[in-house]
Amino acid sequence: MQQAKFSLTPALSEFVANYAAYGFKDKSSMVQAALMQLKAEIERKELRESAEIYAAIYAEDADLQALTESAIEGWPE
Repeated sequence: MQQAKFSLTPALSEFVANYAAYGFKDKSSMVQAALMQLKAEIERKELRESAEIYAAIYAEDADLQALTESAIEGWPE
């Protein structure tokens, strides 16, 4: 596993030092879990923004709406 060196404020350093109280086996696993959660949150935000852009484009494009309707013609409801 790759290692990284970074600095923390005293408050964050104290928080990470209490890793066991939060159910982590070590400081590294606590930081990894926090970073994975942040990554997932950013990905969800980007996906939501992308969906909003596509929805706005779809709402304004009558040709795209017609194409979509013709593509689903005959499909079960």
